Order: sequence, then C-alpha cells, then structure tokens
Amino acid sequence: MRVCCFLLALCLWPLLSVTAAEQRVQSSNILAVFPFTGRSQYIFAEQYLKELSRRGHNVTVINTFGSDKNEPNFRVIGATKIHELMAAFAAADFSQSAGQWKMLSMTTQFLNMLTANVLEDPAVQELLTSRESFDLVIMETVQNEALFGLAQHFGALTIGISSYGTDRHIDELMGNISPLSYNPMLLSSRTEQMNYEERLWNVWEAGVVWLHKRLIHLPSQRQLYGKYFPEARQSLEQVMDGFSLMLLGQHFSLSYPRPYLPNMIEVGGLHLQQQRKVQPLPADIAAFVEQSPHGVIYFSMGSNIKSADLPPSTRKVLMETLGSLPQRVLWKFEADELEDKPSNVFISKWFPQPDILAHPNVKLFITHGGLLSTIESIYFGKPVLGLPVFYDQHLNVQRAKQAGYGLSADLWGSNSTELQSLIHELLDNPKYAQAAALKSKLFADQKETALERAIWWTEYVLRHEGATHLRCASRQLNFVQLHGLDTWGVIGAVAVLSLLVIVLAFKLFVQALSYVIAKRRRIDNKFKKH
Repeated sequence: MRVCCFLLALCLWPLLSVTAAEQRVQSSNILAVFPFTGRSQYIFAEQYLKELSRRGHNVTVINTFGSDKNEPNFRVIGATKIHELMAAFAAADFSQSAGQWKMLSMTTQFLNMLTANVLEDPAVQELLTSRESFDLVIMETVQNEALFGLAQHFGALTIGISSYGTDRHIDELMGNISPLSYNPMLLSSRTEQMNYEERLWNVWEAGVVWLHKRLIHLPSQRQLYGKYFPEARQSLEQVMDGFSLMLLGQHFSLSYPRPYLPNMIEVGGLHLQQQRKVQPLPADIAAFVEQSPHGVIYFSMGSNIKSADLPPSTRKVLMETLGSLPQRVLWKFEADELEDKPSNVFISKWFPQPDILAHPNVKLFITHGGLLSTIESIYFGKPVLGLPVFYDQHLNVQRAKQAGYGLSADLWGSNSTELQSLIHELLDNPKYAQAAALKSKLFADQKETALERAIWWTEYVLRHEGATHLRCASRQLNFVQLHGLDTWGVIGAVAVLSLLVIVLAFKLFVQALSYVIAKRRRIDNKFKKH
C-alpha cells in the first residue's frame, strides 16, 4: 500500500509542481506605467492589463487619466496635471514643417515634461516612499528612459510595451538589428520597398537620430534620472539594459516581415476584443446607418487630433466634400454643434468605433492613420482614406496604399474636388474592398489572439524570473562591436596593407627590372662600339 501511495505521489509531483509555479505567478504584483496624454496608447494595453488582474495578479497602473471604476486587483493612479501643461499644444499648427533636428529637440522637451509629470505626481511620490513591492514593471517604451528607474527602485523585472511596434530606440534597448536597407524610419512615409535615394535618406535620418539621442536626449533623461532617483542602485545605462521582454503592437500581416529577437513579441491587435460579440449600435446611430441606401462613411481623426480644433478653412473643405456625397457620414466631432453641418452628416463626440466598422453598411473609413485605427480597419475589412498628420500616421497610410486597400490625401492642402475623387475611387472600384478583405483574412489566421500571446509571454517571464536565457549577447557590445566595425576595420586594414605591400613589391620589381634592362643595354651598346 505504501509503495502504491509513493508511486502515485511520484506521478502527481510534476503536476503539483506546475500548479505551485502557476500559483506563484498568479499572485504577482505588477506596476504598469503609461505617461502619454493620448488615450490610444493606453487603450492599446488596457484589456491586457485587466486580463492580468482577472488572472489573479495585483495590477497598479500609472496613467494620465485616472479612473472612477473600482475593480478587483486593479488600481489606477492618475497623474492628470499634465493636461493643464498640454493646453498650449492643443492649438499647435501641425501643418507647419520643421527640420529633423528641431523636431527631435521638441520631442525631447515633450518627453521630459511627461517624465517629470509622472515622477512629481503626489500619488506617485507616495507610492515611491511606501513599502509596497512589485515583481514586475510594465513600461510604455517611448524614450522616457528616466521612468525605467521605477523598476530598479522596486527591485522588479521589466517588460516593455510599444503600441506602434519597434523602432531604432527599441531595437537598441533589446540588442536587435534591423538593417536600414529595408526597415524605414518610423516617422518617414517610406515602406520596406525603398529605392536608392530613399535608402540614402533612411541612413541619413537614422544617423541624425543616433547623434541627437547621445548629444541631447539621453543627457537630459540622465539628469532627470539623477534628480528623481538620487539613491539609485543602478546607472541609467544599467536600467536601460534590464528589459526581459518587449511586446510590440505590430504583426507581419499588418506591415512586413522583419527580424526580431526571441524576446520581442508581436501583439498587434492587442486592444481588439476578439472574443467579444459585436454589440448593437445605439438606436439613433443604428437608424442613421441602416436607413442609408448608399451606405455609410465613418470619419474619425482619433484621440490626439480633434476635428473641432481644425482650422475653419480645413473644416469648410471637409464639409463641402462630405455634403456632396450620396452616402451618409458619421463624423467624430468634439463639439455639440457644427455650424452649417450638411444634412447627411451625423456628428458625435464619441462613437463605438469597432461596432460601427463591423456594420456591413459601413463602406469606408476616413482616418488619420493611427495604428490602432489602421488595425481595426484591417480587422473589419474596410478600405481607408488616410489623412495623416504626424508620427507614424504617414507610414501607416503608405502601407495601406502599398497593400491596395487605401489612398491618402493632404489634410491641409487638398480641395473638395480632390477629396471627392478619392472617395469615389475607393467606393466605386471593388479592388480596394477586395484588398481589405484579403488583408483581414491574413491577419485573422493566427493560432492564438494577441491577448493570449501577450499574457502567456508575460507569465513566462514571471515564471522564469526574468527569462535571462532569452537575452541576446548583443546588449553587451557597443555600436562598433555590434556592427562588426572593429573586425571589418582590421580586415580592411590588412587588405589595404597587403595591397600596399604588393604594390610596393611590384614597384620595386619594376625598378629592379628596369635597372637590369638599362644595364644590359649599356653593356650591349659598349660591345657594339668595339
């Protein structure tokens, strides 16, 4: 009997061990930090964070919005003062262009402001001085390097999350190499298919970014790090080297195949509630949509650009365009009234965007080209007219054009006739809807949802205490070593030296031969005279 009990215990031991390990993971304390003022970055991760809390983790979120909801295992600290500081940016003229260095410097000032806003918030200061502990810090990875210090402060593991996918900065954090020959800079409108001139500009812009980061950006973040973490146990460089995992808001079916390290995981569509059934539209919106004989166009500029803040001249062109169409239009407009609103236009400060895009009578999405909106258009198979303004929007719209399910226009410079022509082309030519349907099919064909993938990898890092076996040795190398410039330098120097030796030897040989020939001729001439 004892022998049977022993054998049974021996058989059950692996299962009991796994259960115990999972239980340890389920009780982890997690801090998530999202310093950006735009809601889209937080919306991308919100479902993921709440799913972690539903699985038994204690999740504390620092964002710039706060929350009135009281949910189990889920606490939100709102560093909301930033919105007062951001008032000056609301009237920014995005139609004005600036040089790359100036844009990078302005971005650094903005990022420094976001960093200070989070670390100076009274509730965050209280958290820092408390005796709370965290096992994991999930950090929105947008060049707020001083904020990475929260992980060393709490002695926690670090996971990064990026709503837009990877870029040069994230590649550098993880030790990944993305050749500039086919990986365009994030803020450009280039795709992976670049001609020589585009590749030349790509390398130039990457060089400017690399130089600005070391001369301007990192020194300012290093100063903030020293100010807010005066007793830090690690340097900023050590903190930047501490990422166990990076969750990327991209997928090869949405963009293009590119190299990643094993701890860089694509979770494009993380915000999509793929297990959720499409909900009925509110009664007034449903009636407007379903009673439109020619279909409906949905128009939204996202959360960072407000249609109500557009210049009057731009709004006038948009109203002329939309008012001339036979289709009805749902326009996300952040004001109660729109003067001279066309009769076929329905305005609202908020729309249930996924449920609208899922409706079969919605034929076209006019969008700013933000990544979340682009992914939703692909998920629901809708063609797009892109009106990009800044950041990655130009690249996203260019990819839509390349894939054949979208067209683009200049929000500031297009007239009504041009916009009407583009809209009619998208609606009347079936190839755009067909391309959108194909893109949707490719994106949907995955063995798991982005949410399931993100949760599994997060708990994998927790189970394996940072999963250091996934870390690439490239992080231990400097720029010269990583790109082999030192080894290629030696090989090049040896090759040049060898070539010089050969040239010198050949030159000496020629001189010697010339001497012998000349001497021989002198001897021959001497004999001829005699």
